[in-house]
Amino acid sequence: MNIIETLLTLVLSLLVGGAGGYFARKRTAESTIGSAEDEARRIVSDAEAKGEAKKKESVQEAKEEIHRMRSELDKEIKERKGELTRQEKRMVQKEENLDKKLDALEKKEENLSKKETELDSVRAEADEVLAAQKSELERVAGLSADEAKSMLLKEVDDELQLEKAMKIKEYERELKEECDKKAHDIIAQAIQRSAADHVAETTVSVVALPNDEMKGRIIGREGRNIRAIETLTGVELIIDDTPEAVILSGFDPVRREIARIALEKLIIDGRIHPARIEEMVEKAEREVENRIKDAGEQATFETGVHGLHPELIKLLGKLRYRTSYGQNVLNHSIEVSQLAGIMAAELGVDANLAKRGGLLHDIGKAIDRETEGTHVSIGAELAKKYRESKDVVNAIAAHHGDEEPNTIEAVLVAAADAVSGARPGARRESLESYLKRLRSLEEIAESFEGVERCFAIQAGREIRVMVKPDKVDDAGAIAIAHDIVKKIESDMEYPGQIKATVIRETRFVDYAK
Repeated sequence: MNIIETLLTLVLSLLVGGAGGYFARKRTAESTIGSAEDEARRIVSDAEAKGEAKKKESVQEAKEEIHRMRSELDKEIKERKGELTRQEKRMVQKEENLDKKLDALEKKEENLSKKETELDSVRAEADEVLAAQKSELERVAGLSADEAKSMLLKEVDDELQLEKAMKIKEYERELKEECDKKAHDIIAQAIQRSAADHVAETTVSVVALPNDEMKGRIIGREGRNIRAIETLTGVELIIDDTPEAVILSGFDPVRREIARIALEKLIIDGRIHPARIEEMVEKAEREVENRIKDAGEQATFETGVHGLHPELIKLLGKLRYRTSYGQNVLNHSIEVSQLAGIMAAELGVDANLAKRGGLLHDIGKAIDRETEGTHVSIGAELAKKYRESKDVVNAIAAHHGDEEPNTIEAVLVAAADAVSGARPGARRESLESYLKRLRSLEEIAESFEGVERCFAIQAGREIRVMVKPDKVDDAGAIAIAHDIVKKIESDMEYPGQIKATVIRETRFVDYAK
């Protein structure tokens, strides 16, 4: 029983405690909700207050911006109105000026009309006076106007014919002088821009020996080595007292070059006997052939002439070993090609044709010692054989006047050939004639009274004369120079020109002791 009561008491206590706790939590929650609502109302109230203040501030800023924009707009309107007013004033002023100008033009037109009327009346009076004078002149002269006009025109025509003839003659003279000057300029320019080295013509070559004992080895036992060399090369070996040298003599420069190369190879090799000689000669022949080919190709490259037949190139290379009056024929041909090409370019004609004709103009000299005929005819035939154009053939055939030149380029080739051969230093004369000419120059100068000494210089192109100052004055020196020149012209034959320089010098010498 006591247990049941105890349990009931406990259950009742728990129920009462739970109800109390429930009501206590409910009161606490209601108190918290009330505080939150108050806080929310406060926040909303603050936000509304701030929003109202921000609204007022924005409205105030907008009003200020509108006021500022209205002020700027008013200012701009005022400025535009002022500009329009100024433009209107200018337009009004221009209209006034135009009105004034129109008035002035109307006045001028009136004045011009009056003057035109006056001029018409004056012209009519002048025509009447002119007609009266013309009638009077016809009566006095006994000629009609047409007859007088014809007579006057005839006299004027005669005068014009004479004047025209004089003008034509003057123009012809000026044209000739201008053409001569132009030709000289073209030739001088061509010579200045083209130059070639020249070697002296010779029929011998000298081979240096390391010692004189080598001469015996070259001769060989009973002369078999020297005979083998001469037989294989066609060149004569001259072994004399000249120390450490052997002379090769022969008119064919190619064979002489082969002999020289073969002999030099034998000297370097040291083994000299007929079999070795034959081997070295064959090697030298091949080497010379290669050199000939290279020389021909180099010549075409230097002149810019392309498309030549290989045989013509080989013949050009052979000209490297040919000389004419001391001038290397290959160098001469290259120089003629360059000179002709430069002159053709200056004249506006075919420079390639001129260069081709100039390069091949002496091609006949490569085989003229092996073939009958002149080098001109041989060269023309070679050009035809290897299908060169008829203009090139004509340039070759006409460069010495054997044929008439058919083109300007052929004339230029002949001129370039003459220039290349005639300019100082290009060709040499024999030593005997050269020395004779120098002696003649000095003898002519020494024949004048008052000459103290004289010297032929510049390879005979100048004679320098020293006169005695006590016997010849300045005027006398001028006269002697003139007389020397005249005597040289009358007594001598010479290439180019010779300059005579007379020097009169007075020296006073003393010594301080």
